[in-house]
Amino acid sequence: MKTKIALVTGGSRGLGKNMALRLAEKGNDVIITYHSKKDEANAVVAEIESKGQKAVALQLDVAQLKTFDDFLAKVSTTLKEKWGTDRFDFLINNAGTGATIPFAQVTEENFDALLNIHFKGVYFLTQKALLQMNDNGCIINISSGTTRFCNPGYSVYASMKGAVEVFTRYLAKELGSRKIRVNVLAPGAIETDFNNASIRNNPQIKAMIGANTALGRVGEANDIGGVVAFLCSDDAYWINAQRIEASGGVFL
Repeated sequence: MKTKIALVTGGSRGLGKNMALRLAEKGNDVIITYHSKKDEANAVVAEIESKGQKAVALQLDVAQLKTFDDFLAKVSTTLKEKWGTDRFDFLINNAGTGATIPFAQVTEENFDALLNIHFKGVYFLTQKALLQMNDNGCIINISSGTTRFCNPGYSVYASMKGAVEVFTRYLAKELGSRKIRVNVLAPGAIETDFNNASIRNNPQIKAMIGANTALGRVGEANDIGGVVAFLCSDDAYWINAQRIEASGGVFL
């Protein structure tokens, strides 16, 4: 069976790292992107290779849309040199950043920064990457539990993720002829370094969220990566245009 290749944006740490590792455990090769921490990205590549799969790390700033053509040219070169192909199979739009800003304090600069990272970048990177994707693959867009429940200070972040959820359904409709499935994965509160490790560094917030979660704790990165690996598998073929929340049952 031909090994499939996944492109995971923001795969050098946090949720993206776990996604990349879990995809590798399922027999997929992986291209990860990193924003600035090349050493961390190379460590993930080494870990994937230790599992017997191929991996490469490439630099990408998803907020800089003008760089996408050059980035995808590097992807094309990498695919040819490393795999002898010009196509990959799975796109996981994971890269992102957090910001807790009360609505009354949001500036246009704040808004535009999160727009570019979480929606505009996802939209146009996907559009361009489709030229290099195999049919019968899948796209997974990462959203957030905050599109279902409201967390004060997340009005901009959650609005962009809400836009991604609508975009996902349209994408699934328009790519159906290519048999490319498109789904949204919405993590709940996860204890990583995301948003300046806001959960990890605040025991009271962590305890509150755990108390309001059916499974009694906040999430961990390892709770998410396996869901991505499953959604990319043949077992998930009939799951399409869905929002799947992986939150342990928070704020039910």
